[in-house]
Amino acid sequence: MIECIFTLDYEIMGNGTGTLSDLVYNPAQVLADTFQRHRLPFVAFIEAAELEMIERAGTDKAIDLVKCQVSAFYSRGVEIGLHLHPQWYQGDFKNGCWQLDYNEYNICLLPEEKIDLYLSRAISYLRYVLNDPGFNPVSFRAGNWLAQPSKNLSRSLVKHNIKIDSSVFKGGLIKHFNIDYRPALKNSYFWRFRDDINKPEISGPLLELPIYTKMVPFWKLISRAGAKSYSINRRSDKSFISKFARLSDILRLRYPLKFDFCKLELKEMISIIEQLLKYDKQTPSIYKPIVLSGHTKDNFAPEQLDSFIIYLKNKNINVTTLDQAALKCL
Repeated sequence: MIECIFTLDYEIMGNGTGTLSDLVYNPAQVLADTFQRHRLPFVAFIEAAELEMIERAGTDKAIDLVKCQVSAFYSRGVEIGLHLHPQWYQGDFKNGCWQLDYNEYNICLLPEEKIDLYLSRAISYLRYVLNDPGFNPVSFRAGNWLAQPSKNLSRSLVKHNIKIDSSVFKGGLIKHFNIDYRPALKNSYFWRFRDDINKPEISGPLLELPIYTKMVPFWKLISRAGAKSYSINRRSDKSFISKFARLSDILRLRYPLKFDFCKLELKEMISIIEQLLKYDKQTPSIYKPIVLSGHTKDNFAPEQLDSFIIYLKNKNINVTTLDQAALKCL
């Protein structure tokens, strides 16, 4: 059985550039209206650190609109997940731009105590925005998909009663940050884990629902926007070494193409589903939650999303959320 899960990273650029109106509020409203029109759910991964810091510094008047939008999503039953770029918490707004702390770019490299602190802070901010002191996110996605080394992060997620991670993209490799999700290629559509996010463990306290990827020849990506998905958006990454590292991530015989509903063309998305339907006929008893990802900051065509949703309906493919899918991942 196939079910699709649309997840949206709700954020501006990773280096602090861009406005909340252009990169968050307006595109998120268009997307939400599309799903509401079809009466379908989605998951909004709210980048709590950047919103808190923007509100504290008073750098973007649209923060009030954004907070109202997130609260409205919650009231309508949208799953609110936690997305976190920790470089924001030690950031400072100077001379009209954000100076972020890239020493804290990968949350997994922080001491467990600091991860605990940042998760607590982010959850507290979401409770404030949602006006719900009892709110606790069920799902989490690490900033820039950086969820390795996963031991400290996993322990902190468990402490904060977060049940689901959706940071992994099978076959992923980001050498600049020592991220390697290639071992996960042998895993099923979901798995439980404890300290190693790549390693399934039946008794693990966390459930991984990875972003779905299709392994394709690298030359298919060189000329397309999807090949830029590892861009780090930081000044120091303009060096030759950093550019070479990103290029070497891509130049492999087979490369993971994320199921990104903001970047892929309609025909590409349909092709992925058609292939999955063939697999499903061979293994109908296996539950296949397919996680699609998107970003508010990426341009997307509403009419294309609308057509894809209609296609899913015609194929009788259900659209669900991470928390609901988890109930079937037994």
